[in-house]
Amino acid sequence: MDFSQAIIEGFKNYVKFSGRASRSEFWYWVLFIVIVSVALTILDMALFPAAGWSPLSTVWSILTIVPAISINARRLHDIDRSGWWLLLELTVIGALLILFWACLKGTAGPNRFGADPLAGTAPVTQPG
Repeated sequence: MDFSQAIIEGFKNYVKFSGRASRSEFWYWVLFIVIVSVALTILDMALFPAAGWSPLSTVWSILTIVPAISINARRLHDIDRSGWWLLLELTVIGALLILFWACLKGTAGPNRFGADPLAGTAPVTQPG
């Protein structure tokens, strides 16, 4: 999955908490969120220098919190863990564990949460 596909999937599956998300889908989504957040923060500082808060960044965060949670849950499903493990992010140690799990390779083949999102996308190798 490439960058644009991950963004499209992230918004297309806005509130989809079932299924699985590959590492590339998850990390491209995180990269997209960070890039837009930084750009909006800079824009907020330029447009609203006297404001005590960042209105554009705040609206962006509100708009993307649900898809961020859903893609996190689907990423956990890819490593055969329940989305309820996301509650660990309320602690520092738990957030580090979730980060570690997000870096792991997904379960090969189908698991209890659905089909492998990378099934059939492996490159063909030539013998010889």
